[in-house]
Amino acid sequence: MIDHTGINVSNFENSKEFYTKALAPLGYQLSKEFGDAIAGFGIEGELDFWMIRGEVNTPRIHIAFRAQTREMVQAFHTAALAIGGRDNGAPGLRPQYHSNYYAAFVLDPDGHNIEAVCHIPI
Repeated sequence: MIDHTGINVSNFENSKEFYTKALAPLGYQLSKEFGDAIAGFGIEGELDFWMIRGEVNTPRIHIAFRAQTREMVQAFHTAALAIGGRDNGAPGLRPQYHSNYYAAFVLDPDGHNIEAVCHIPI
């Protein structure tokens, strides 16, 4: 099991706002900051996603966040687009992965491919 992961971002404040709003429908909160260079996000204080100001990862990173419901996937996609994310795959089933793989994809401000996925059948 992965304990945590992180990405480098070019504009810390812009990305912090993006992730705060985009991940909120999944239950994530900005929980810890170290100055204007590091921010940690998680659910109920369990920080598993970190954002660090620096040279953007090349190639860009793909991170999938687990959602408990398909509605949460849809809300993530809507929130991410509203804050400036770019659509990289509308909410829907991805049966090529498995019959209940329901996901949405957005590109963050630096072009990282961010996904919300629900594996639970309706």
